[in-house]
Amino acid sequence: MPNAREVRLRIRSVKNIAQVTRALQAVSASKVRKAVQALMNTRPYAVKAWQVLRHIAAQPGRENLHPLLTKRDEVRNILVVLITGDRGLAGAYNTNIVRFALQKFAKSQTPVKYITVGRKGRDMMLRRRQNVVAEFSNLPAAPSFADVSAIGRLAVEDFLSGAADEVYLVYTDYISMARQVPTMKKLLPLEMETGERVAEFAPATRGPAASYIYEPSQEQILNEIVPRFTALQVYPANMLRVWWR
Repeated sequence: MPNAREVRLRIRSVKNIAQVTRALQAVSASKVRKAVQALMNTRPYAVKAWQVLRHIAAQPGRENLHPLLTKRDEVRNILVVLITGDRGLAGAYNTNIVRFALQKFAKSQTPVKYITVGRKGRDMMLRRRQNVVAEFSNLPAAPSFADVSAIGRLAVEDFLSGAADEVYLVYTDYISMARQVPTMKKLLPLEMETGERVAEFAPATRGPAASYIYEPSQEQILNEIVPRFTALQVYPANMLRVWWR
């Protein structure tokens, strides 16, 4: 039976661990608040860019407006951007999203290759002998749009070059502190009319539809907005990994 001194030391040890745990909890909460604020800061641009894209795409000849809007007749290669964390000790966060991605494409007859964001996803995919063509790791704790845009640019370049005919984004969607859901969305070709996208980027508004005057031209605006909008969709998908970095 432990003596009084050992009991006191044990109590002191437990108290010290509790203090460290509270400090880590406060740091994690601060990271989440910053990540959510960064996400909200991108929303005005995303909403306006989406409205302009929808307005242009509603005009005749949508398929010929921009290569990133053009659906390929034959899908010969699929590219998946997989978002995970760089570290372990994150519960089932990394395991769940990797398992989700593998299940989604398990029955695919089309070759699938991956761009992994985060060391854990890269390592787990390589152990499962998946085709990892690029990897991004050690991103800043609070990545800026410039830090993440290279991922979107690589996906756009693969699609335009014909190395990929469809590009998907697989990530963990932050619902609340207690709930995060593995999610997949198609990045390219950019789909304009899905109900989920309309609700996310273009909330319902009252009154007449907006009228636009394009300067210098629709083509130049599309060449600028469409690739940036693709990268913009990758940016919020990286917000939760800030928590589990």
